[in-house]
Amino acid sequence: MNVSEVIEKRRSIRRYEDREIEEDKLRRVLEAGRLAPSASNVQEWKYVVVRDKELRQKLAAAAKGQAFVGHASAVIVGCAVRTDRVMSGGQRAYPIDLAISMDHMTLAAVEEGLGTCWIGAFSEPEVKKILGIPEEVRVVCLLPIGYPAESPGPKPRKSFEECVSWERWS
Repeated sequence: MNVSEVIEKRRSIRRYEDREIEEDKLRRVLEAGRLAPSASNVQEWKYVVVRDKELRQKLAAAAKGQAFVGHASAVIVGCAVRTDRVMSGGQRAYPIDLAISMDHMTLAAVEEGLGTCWIGAFSEPEVKKILGIPEEVRVVCLLPIGYPAESPGPKPRKSFEECVSWERWS
């Protein structure tokens, strides 16, 4: 599959098969995140990979009761270990860098025959408590991952013309 096919095929998966992910596949997905670009190449991320069923259920509760989070074979918790960096354009680096890294993982997962769903609705203090994450670390997102038990169709997207301006804002 080429990158365009992977991008077109990616969907948010909320139903997973009761099946473990092979270690080599999970490592390739995590490696895709590790290799992502970051501002000044600081790579301020750390991933907590949660495969334990009881911990996944607790994460689902912390994710505003989104039960499917606990049904995935694993949950990758994207954390920022350094949060003080501001890029020259005025934006904090860590949420942007983690988003790029986690998105690399979503695409690598598709190539491996896996599905994911980006989760931004969760209680950060609860996730930290469940996983023993230090106070100074920020939890940016949860990424349930597993073999899809559904094949949702594409969601509507704005047209190219609505999203793109050439040379000047229009």
